[in-house]
Amino acid sequence: MAINDLTADMLTRIRNAVRNREAVVTCVSNKLNRGIVAVLEDEGYINGFELVEDGRQGLIRVKLKYGPRGEQVINRIDRESKCGRRVYRGVNDLPRPLQGLGICIVSTSSGVMSDRRCRAEKVGGEIVATVV
Repeated sequence: MAINDLTADMLTRIRNAVRNREAVVTCVSNKLNRGIVAVLEDEGYINGFELVEDGRQGLIRVKLKYGPRGEQVINRIDRESKCGRRVYRGVNDLPRPLQGLGICIVSTSSGVMSDRRCRAEKVGGEIVATVV
């Protein structure tokens, strides 16, 4: 089965794994997905990730993070910009999920970064996902 949107597939795998209390989830690797998991790691939503070679495109093994009593760190993760509808915002128009408690993952000309870092570097771009 061909997967058209690898980023939406990765976000769905993470969402389902968090819901099922899995410790590790494996996703298909591409440059955007590697940037997204790097932002999730920098912002403290996952414990880490590693790249696994499989002889083809490669895989990303994401280690999910939970609270001290097993509560979810990622409550909601949504794809904003889709294949049929791209969402671009300038630095002044970037949303603040949960009034700054969540993050937006933005693909910019300087790479994939969180909305906080976009405001610090004064750069806008395509809103890829929202994590709360």
